[in-house]
Amino acid sequence: MPEKESTKQRSQTYLTWRRRIAMSSRWLHIYVSMISFAIVFFFAVTGLTLNHADKFGSELHSSQEKGKMDAAWVNLSDTSKINKLIIVEYLRNKNSVKASMSDFRIDDSQVSVSFKGPGYAADIFINRTNGEYEVTKTSAGFVGFINDLHKGRDTGKAWSVVIDVAAILMTLVSLTGICLMLFIKRKRVNGFIIAALGLLIAWLVYMIWIK
Repeated sequence: MPEKESTKQRSQTYLTWRRRIAMSSRWLHIYVSMISFAIVFFFAVTGLTLNHADKFGSELHSSQEKGKMDAAWVNLSDTSKINKLIIVEYLRNKNSVKASMSDFRIDDSQVSVSFKGPGYAADIFINRTNGEYEVTKTSAGFVGFINDLHKGRDTGKAWSVVIDVAAILMTLVSLTGICLMLFIKRKRVNGFIIAALGLLIAWLVYMIWIK
């Protein structure tokens, strides 16, 4: 009798944990899917625009401007005393330069400043003698903007975190989907066969047309 009761208790414990895992997997799968819906949709669409650049190609638009700043800001014998912040903020306000500064160089005759963001770039060359400068802005349009977001190019640390979170969420969706399939007896075998076929097809495409 004690052995039978022990076996029954183990069976009940197993069934209880099985239900808990199934419920937790279902809960995670549903809510993580809803949370990550917008992110997954975005990366799916931009995956198409990147893969078919000939059809969704972004056109580069360039514009040039000229200006002049206080020569005293750049015409200093001791280049370490050149105030980069004043120059950068002046260019932002005067010429509506966007994005983050990516480069600031001081040569004998000129100062060059570059700003880069997703689908956008601005390059400025300042004459150290008289403070005159030229601004070249380049925009890749909306498609170029979202493509750079997809690639994480010139997007900064905050967007890098978004990409990491998106990867984690998509991994959770996949894993919880597999867990759910384990608890669906009628569809479990067919589900895993289809998953295996998907992997096989991807492998065959690589071996036949890519390798």
